[in-house]
Amino acid sequence: MKADWVAASVRARSMAQRRVGVGGSQRIAAQHSLREGLALLEHTTYGERLVGCADRAAAERGIRSTVLWQLRVLAGWIPGTGTRLMRAAAGGYERDNIVSLAHSFDAGPTSPEFFDLGALATAWPRLREAQSTAELDEALRTSRWGDAGSDDATPRRDILTVVWLGRLAAVAGAARPWAEAASGVLAARMLLVDQSVPSGRFRDAVHPLLGRAWEGAANLNELRSALPRAARDALRDVDGPKDLWRSEARLRATVEADGFRLLRGAMPGPTIVLGGIAVLAMDAWRVRAALSAAVSGTGTSEVLDAVA
Repeated sequence: MKADWVAASVRARSMAQRRVGVGGSQRIAAQHSLREGLALLEHTTYGERLVGCADRAAAERGIRSTVLWQLRVLAGWIPGTGTRLMRAAAGGYERDNIVSLAHSFDAGPTSPEFFDLGALATAWPRLREAQSTAELDEALRTSRWGDAGSDDATPRRDILTVVWLGRLAAVAGAARPWAEAASGVLAARMLLVDQSVPSGRFRDAVHPLLGRAWEGAANLNELRSALPRAARDALRDVDGPKDLWRSEARLRATVEADGFRLLRGAMPGPTIVLGGIAVLAMDAWRVRAALSAAVSGTGTSEVLDAVA
């Protein structure tokens, strides 16, 4: 790989080494309050953005904001050819900004707090100027996000999610199995939990990842057999709605394991950077799950145990 990826690869590995990790997350989960859990994070990479957090929602946002900041820092080390990768990786934050803005139009005079994407934004600087749902929908239709399906039954977030996953898979081949699995779990949730028929816009958006065979599935077995291998693997041993959380946890464990494998690559390049991004994102997820356990005071987390 070209030498211009060396600095970014070194930086990605360095960031991943500063993760809280499995052991640290388990210690946080063993606490009996949010305050005790946050105390263990004070001197970690998350500490600066957790100062003053009074509730779990604020803490979770601070943890996610930390990962976004890490992405922005890492983006400063990559060559120009890596810009699409970094923007695609940050797409989940832009999706959340869009969803928050849309919600604010229905919630009355509120001041939503948006993630600061900086140079990693794609359409957000223009989208945030919308003053109504209609204006936002029109701006989306003429952006890279496309039609968000505001007139059908599929939630806006689900459509934006599969658009984002498709974008990530398109710029990073190693991320495609993750995107397929995440989309498959989302489709299963619609079938098993929501008991809804995915809209035409959702089916079109997810087509590059899941194909068309799954659309006619009448039950979980038919759905599973019609999905790509990565999505089938994520849904193995799932018998009903109560098991879907295990699929989500299994998917995150897979992404983390793949991330570590990519980080061990011999040649500097975008796959090492992708590995670092995956490890950072999954570490943040573990920490959020650990804090949730601390808040509940149970001293453990079934979710964390499932991916230990």
